[in-house]
Amino acid sequence: MEVTEVGEEANRGDRLGFGLRCCSLGSSSPWLYRTAGIFPEQGTEEKKTGLYFGVATQASKSQRSRCHGRAASKARPGGATAAAYGRPFLTYPRCPEFHARVVGPTMLVTAYLAFVGLLASCLGLELSRCRAKPPGRACSNPSFLRFQLDFYQVYFLALAADWLQAPYLYKLYQHYYFLEGQIAILYVCGLASTVLFGLVASSLVDWLGRKNSCVLFSLTYSLCCLTKLSQDYFVLLVGRALGGLSTALLFSAFEAWYIHEHVERHDFPAEWIPATFARAAFWNHVLAVVAGVTAEAVASWIGLGPVAPFVAAIPLLALAGALALRNWGENYDRQRAFSRTCAGGLRCLLSDRRVLLLGTIQALFESVIFIFVFLWTPVLDPHGAPLGIVFSSFMAASLLGSSLYRIATSKRYHLQPMHLLSLAVLIVVFSLFMLTFSTSPGQESPVESFIAFLLIELACGLYFPSMSFLRRKVIPETEQAGVLNWFRVPLHLLACLGLLVLHDSDRKTGTRNMFSICSAVMVMALLAVVGLFTVVRHDAELRVPSPTEEPYAPEL
Repeated sequence: MEVTEVGEEANRGDRLGFGLRCCSLGSSSPWLYRTAGIFPEQGTEEKKTGLYFGVATQASKSQRSRCHGRAASKARPGGATAAAYGRPFLTYPRCPEFHARVVGPTMLVTAYLAFVGLLASCLGLELSRCRAKPPGRACSNPSFLRFQLDFYQVYFLALAADWLQAPYLYKLYQHYYFLEGQIAILYVCGLASTVLFGLVASSLVDWLGRKNSCVLFSLTYSLCCLTKLSQDYFVLLVGRALGGLSTALLFSAFEAWYIHEHVERHDFPAEWIPATFARAAFWNHVLAVVAGVTAEAVASWIGLGPVAPFVAAIPLLALAGALALRNWGENYDRQRAFSRTCAGGLRCLLSDRRVLLLGTIQALFESVIFIFVFLWTPVLDPHGAPLGIVFSSFMAASLLGSSLYRIATSKRYHLQPMHLLSLAVLIVVFSLFMLTFSTSPGQESPVESFIAFLLIELACGLYFPSMSFLRRKVIPETEQAGVLNWFRVPLHLLACLGLLVLHDSDRKTGTRNMFSICSAVMVMALLAVVGLFTVVRHDAELRVPSPTEEPYAPEL
C-alpha cells in the first residue's frame, strides 16, 4: 500500500476494519500522487492504473516520510489531514478481492444473506398465493397466446437490457476517476433528458409509428451503451441524453403498440389487457433480480470491469429490435396537439383536489427515490459491497413489496390501496431517518444503511401498484397523458435540485445532509397523503372491488 498526499479532496475514502482512514483511488486525481512525490509527473496515469488494480510500486521510507509531512502543510483549510490522526493515510486498490481481504467479509456476507432471504420470502409468498387462489378460467385462445408471446419476447429483452446497466452506472463513472460532483451533473443531464423527451414521447411515437419507435429505442440505447466505452466527459453527457430518450420510448412505445394491436387489429376483449400487463410487471421484477446477478458476474469475470454490463446489454437490444422488425406490424394513432394535451391535463389537475394531491405525493416520493438511486452506490461501495448482488437484493425487496400488495388487497385481508400508500410513505420516512444516522461522517454503518435501502425498495413495491390504482381511478383516461406530463415536471426538478445540492457539498457531510433533506421532503409527502385520505375516505370509487365484482381476467 502507498502513502498519498491528503486534503479535503484526497480524503474521500472510508475507515478500514482496523480503524485506519484510507483514500479511495477510484475517485482521486493524479495530482494527489504527484504532490506526494511518490509518482513523477510523467507516466502518472499508468502507475496510478497499476495501483488501482493492486500492482503498486513500493514507496521508499523517505518518500513516505516526506508525504506525511507535506500532508499536514499542504492540505486545504478545513480538510482532514494525516497529522490530525497521528498516522499516515493509506491507499488501497478498489478491487473486490482486496475489499474481501482487508475491509472484511461483513458487507459481502450481509448482501448475499439478504439476497437469499428475500428471494426465499418472495418465492414462499408467491407459492402460497397460487395455492390459495381459486381455480379460474385459463385463456386458451391460441391466437391470443401467440400474440402475447410475440410482445413479451421483445418487451422482456428491452427490459432486461435496461436493468442490466443499473448496478454499475455510478461505479463506471467512478472507475473513470470522475469526482462525485461531476457524476451528479451526469445524472442531472439524464434526468433533464428524460423530462424533455418524456413530454413529447407520446406525440413522437404516434407520428413515427409504434414499431418504428421500438426499433429506434434499440438503436439509441445501443448507442448509449457504446458511449460508456469512452472516458471523455462530453461523450458521456451525450450518452446520458440518449439514455433519456431511450427511457421515454421504453415506457411509451411498447405499451402503446400492444394496446392498439390487442384492440384494433386482433379484436381481443379489452378486459384481457390488465392481465397481460400484470404478468409483465411480475416478470419485470424477476428480470431485474436476474440482471443484478448477471451484471455482478460479467463485471467480475469478463475482464472489462464496470463497463462489461453495458457491453453485454447491446446484443439484447439488437435482438429486441430484430424481433420487432420481423414479428410486429406497424400501427399509428391520431395525434393530439401537444398544447391541447398539456392544457387539458392542467385543467384536470387544478379542478380536482384529489388529482392535485396525488401529483404532489408522486413528485415528492419519486424525487426522493431518484436521489436514492444516485446515493446507494457511494454509500455502500467503499465498504466492499458486491454491487450486482446488492442491486438484486433491492429488486427482490421491491418484488416482496409487490407480493405483499397483492396479498393485502386480496379477499382475505381486503386492505385498500390508500392504506398501503400511507404505509409505503411511512416506511420511507423511517428509512431516511435511519440513513441520517448510519451515514454520519466517521461513524458510518454500512449494514444499517443497506437495511434502510432495502426498506425503501420494499416501500416502492407497495407504492407503485397503489399509486397506479389511484391514478387510474382519479384521472380521466382522456387526460392521463397531459396530467402525467405535469406530474413529471416537479418530480424531476426536485430530483435535479437535490443532485445539484450534492454537487456543491462535501462528500461525507453532503450525503448525510441530503438524507436529512429527503426526510423532510418525505414528511411533506406524508402530510399530502393525510390530506388525500381525508378527501377520499368516503369515496367508494377508490376502493378495490370485492372479488365477486371484479371483471374477468384470464389466468395467463
